[in-house]
Amino acid sequence: MTIYRIALPTPLRRLFDYLPPEQAAARPLPGVRVRVPFGRRELIGILLDVTTESDLPAARLKPALEVLDSEPPLPHHLLELACWAADYYQHPVGDVLNQALPVALRKGGSIEQAPEIRWRPTADASLDALSGRAPRQRQLLELLLQHPEGLGADALRQSGFTNAQLNSLNDKGQAEYFEALPPPCASGDDSQLLKQSPLVLNEEQQEALDAICATPGFNPVLLQGITGSGKTEVYLQAIGRVLEDGRQALVLVPEIGLTPQTVSRFRARFGVPVQALHSNMSDLQRLEAWRQAREGLARIVIGTRSALFTPLKSPGIIIVDEEHDTSFKQQEGFRYSARDLSVMRARAEQIPLVMGSATPSLETLHNALSGRYRHVRLTTRAGNARPPRFELLDIRQQPLDEGLSEGVVGRIRNELAQHNQVLVFINRRGFSPALMCHQCGEVIGCDRCDARMTLHRSPPHLHCHHCDHQRPIPRHCPTCGSDDFKPRGAGTERTEGALQRLFPGTEVMRVDRDSTQRRHAMQTIMDRVHQGEPCILVGTQMLAKGHHFPAVTLVVILDADAGLFSADFRGMERTAQLILQVAGRAGRADRPGTVLMQTHHADHPTLMQLVNDGYEAFATRELALRRDSALPPFIHHALLRTEASRPGRAEAFLSALCGQLVAGRLMPDSVQYLGPLPAPMEKRAGHYRAQLLLQSYDRRALQRLLTELCPLLEQLPQARQVRWSLDVDPVDNF
Repeated sequence: MTIYRIALPTPLRRLFDYLPPEQAAARPLPGVRVRVPFGRRELIGILLDVTTESDLPAARLKPALEVLDSEPPLPHHLLELACWAADYYQHPVGDVLNQALPVALRKGGSIEQAPEIRWRPTADASLDALSGRAPRQRQLLELLLQHPEGLGADALRQSGFTNAQLNSLNDKGQAEYFEALPPPCASGDDSQLLKQSPLVLNEEQQEALDAICATPGFNPVLLQGITGSGKTEVYLQAIGRVLEDGRQALVLVPEIGLTPQTVSRFRARFGVPVQALHSNMSDLQRLEAWRQAREGLARIVIGTRSALFTPLKSPGIIIVDEEHDTSFKQQEGFRYSARDLSVMRARAEQIPLVMGSATPSLETLHNALSGRYRHVRLTTRAGNARPPRFELLDIRQQPLDEGLSEGVVGRIRNELAQHNQVLVFINRRGFSPALMCHQCGEVIGCDRCDARMTLHRSPPHLHCHHCDHQRPIPRHCPTCGSDDFKPRGAGTERTEGALQRLFPGTEVMRVDRDSTQRRHAMQTIMDRVHQGEPCILVGTQMLAKGHHFPAVTLVVILDADAGLFSADFRGMERTAQLILQVAGRAGRADRPGTVLMQTHHADHPTLMQLVNDGYEAFATRELALRRDSALPPFIHHALLRTEASRPGRAEAFLSALCGQLVAGRLMPDSVQYLGPLPAPMEKRAGHYRAQLLLQSYDRRALQRLLTELCPLLEQLPQARQVRWSLDVDPVDNF
């Protein structure tokens, strides 16, 4: 008897046995998709094994409905990587494999290229047959007559024509539609790889490029370069060498907002197909880009976290840009780190891996200092640009106008008078982070979270940025009935308004998640900035990542103290990274740059060390503190989070688990636990949360415990009253 062992996208942590379909032909290969009945539904899973034995009697086994593929969508090494990731991150393998595929394939779409609807002029088409009252139809027919082979419906819509206009031409016998395969993506002429000549590298850049390309096979490199040092040029030239060998490159970036500008820069340099992969694309667009990468037609693939699992026909290099960014760690469901899995993929494919950052994470820096990665530094800015000069502005006992000190306002005025641009950084959205009753001191909080609600003015409302709950601004205080409300603190909206009032003749542009929701809004702002006219940019950390503003000479950090006293042990690291990343936007061209930091703690040793000695000195000191305190990267963490609809249930569930671990002697001596404890924000989105921290110097011992832990969690009687999740190598304890 032949048994299919299939991984299905369910929360159950096991494989499912099925009989072959009734019309089964040859023995399928592991990794192909199979459609199966599952209760009253049909699911699409991945075949992992074909065997002759099952734990269930044959009478209880159902036949699979259909084998969808003749060959696996994922190559063998990516299938193994996904299965390894499921084991390491303690997540159901069926769900992991499901997420490794494009959405269209998860729904049963074909791996083969599907035909598209195309339009062409009919044999009798004539412009004279159209009335002059329909100018857009005439323009559409003119375009079709120029392309008798036909144009895709999507291309016509992007040109501004509508389905109604196409249907009108069809009704008049002037145009017709047909199905055809899209034209193949040209793989490019290897003799014309470059559209632009590469820049001349300085000595440090050349050493970095040689280190990346020094040895064939797996070669992990940490490229630590100050902002503006030309890391991207090193990436481009390393990719150029890979393309010359006929291979492909995979580039991972942390944010969707960085993808279009990165793609534009790569397309301007190379004469080969460059494909993007991110969540703002439609399912069919992502599937087509995935196909072209798999077939080797897309020579460069640029994407966010999920692009890690994109198959390449001839992999040549993986680049993780801004590797320190927490966006590379999935925070829900399958909680994987794309940065860490990129190391495993590069090892499996025996190709170089480059992790680039001006402020590398302490985990990556520790690996480099320990000799696991090659450590390459870029310490000078490319060209004539010089690093910005830092100034700490002590604002204790100073009057503030909407969070702006007189010193800051004067410096902004001086820069604008010299026709320069200014960037004002405040990492808080909205108008004000709190709305307070002036009579009784009541702060309006979220009904569903232990958090204050943020006041927004455009449009006016209160917004919880933790659970996304929104409500109107109250007319009266719920405690004392007063209508005397005062906003407390400043966000981007309030700062934008203050700057518009103080500098009425200067354009002020706000960049945050609220102002860039519309399509192309971010690109529109960037285009206006790059015109070089004097202006003020005010925004959140969206401005800190990867942007090149040649005319920005002054960066103002309004709240440099944020994060200095965080309860999270990573708070200092993230504060330092954010300060240096946003500071790197100043003085990137010939004009010198200055970074002005407003602070109530101008004598804080961490700020002083960061400003005077740089990130590496800070990181060395922070690593020493982590080692002495037994914190990552010197110890390994796993965080078990639970939440319940009633207070106390989540902690009771974890207490019962700890009792089982101790009674069953399942907790090895090399693993310690802390908790159960309430989460730092105990109530969130209407649920009460608790957590249990497991830690060990022995990663294998911790993994063995986690493997035993998950079945135990599912069997506890209280499991039906709570939701739980396991986060291996968490990047925050929130």
